[in-house]
Amino acid sequence: MKSKTIFRGYARRTEWVGVLTLTLAGALLFSQPAPGRFVGTITAINGDTLTVKPDNGEVRHVQLPSTAVLKRVEPGQKDLSAAETIQLTDIETGDRVLVRLDPNATGDTPQAAQIVTIKQADVAKKQQQEREDWARSGVGGLVKSVDPTAGVIVVTSGSGATMKIIKVHVSTSSVLKRYAPASVRFDLAQPGPIDAIQAGDQLRARGTKNADGTEIDATEVVSGSFRNISGTIASLDVASSTVSVKDLLTKKQVTIHITPDAQMHTMPEMMARGLAARLKGTASANGGAGPVSAPGTAPGSGTGGGQQRSWGGNGQMGGQGAGQGRGGDMQQMLNRTPVIHFADLKKGDAVMVVSTAGSSDVTAIALLTGVEPLLEAPEASRNLLSNWSMGSGGGGEAEAQ
Repeated sequence: MKSKTIFRGYARRTEWVGVLTLTLAGALLFSQPAPGRFVGTITAINGDTLTVKPDNGEVRHVQLPSTAVLKRVEPGQKDLSAAETIQLTDIETGDRVLVRLDPNATGDTPQAAQIVTIKQADVAKKQQQEREDWARSGVGGLVKSVDPTAGVIVVTSGSGATMKIIKVHVSTSSVLKRYAPASVRFDLAQPGPIDAIQAGDQLRARGTKNADGTEIDATEVVSGSFRNISGTIASLDVASSTVSVKDLLTKKQVTIHITPDAQMHTMPEMMARGLAARLKGTASANGGAGPVSAPGTAPGSGTGGGQQRSWGGNGQMGGQGAGQGRGGDMQQMLNRTPVIHFADLKKGDAVMVVSTAGSSDVTAIALLTGVEPLLEAPEASRNLLSNWSMGSGGGGEAEAQ
């Protein structure tokens, strides 16, 4: 494959389910935030008053007078040309909503001049379609090199003997996004030029792949600079939902914030030993030669009882993983491991973390426990978790917020 044109700019907004949430955002209808307008999710309806949790900021209450214009659009719709006129009774909690306030209204509760909604069910359907598309046509890994002139990004996917080199070709029609600094919110990712991508960044792309998946003409690319931390939990602070870990690489203490968006799993001991042996190029822990097998029936939830979530496409995709093992790729193996929560963490746990960039204070994107054997080969394990965090995890990014 060859890039048809040199990459110069990226204008079209994308929806990456699992790397970008389905927000009400389009070129015209849902452009950049403006005074008197906000986007969010309806959390309650009381008479003619809506309670809305904005994507940014505190909960808002807005009244719908009889003069308010109420419209409904399909996910991805860019203007109101095909919008359906609806009534207040057609609006439900969980719906995504764009609120335009009436600047001339008086009273304690702001009044809406216009409400534009997307049904929660339509958002879920669109998300599922996006997940399937990312799983089918997505690749991901760590950036090895970038050639802005040729529009080529070289990415490594997998670790050790399973490592795969992928060339990502971008053009003027490709959409490029970058994570916002110190953010784990995929929906807050912003357009960014190709030369903003650096070696070591995490990257996901989807488009048209060649037969062996080593090259892809990308329609969408999402990238970001993150930090990989491996070490043992020295202390926990329940009140602030933080853990302190001494990074094995820097030998410095790092405070890691654990938010509800963080993807947290624990790895069964036999899987950890098998992967460690594989990454170090030795026999698998079960005594056999070759790659470790994916678990046949891995638990679907951890001790906290949470449900597994999928990150790939805002990530939420299975995607091309960290290498193929018998029974499934590495990302799928990790995604089948039990989900855990902050309450399941304890002092002395060995953890591997992908976090926002930072020196001593970061926010976790993905956290994996039960990794003592993997810490014996931290460099080999680095790509394993990095690819997983962007390629198959979950955190709400693909969910309507």
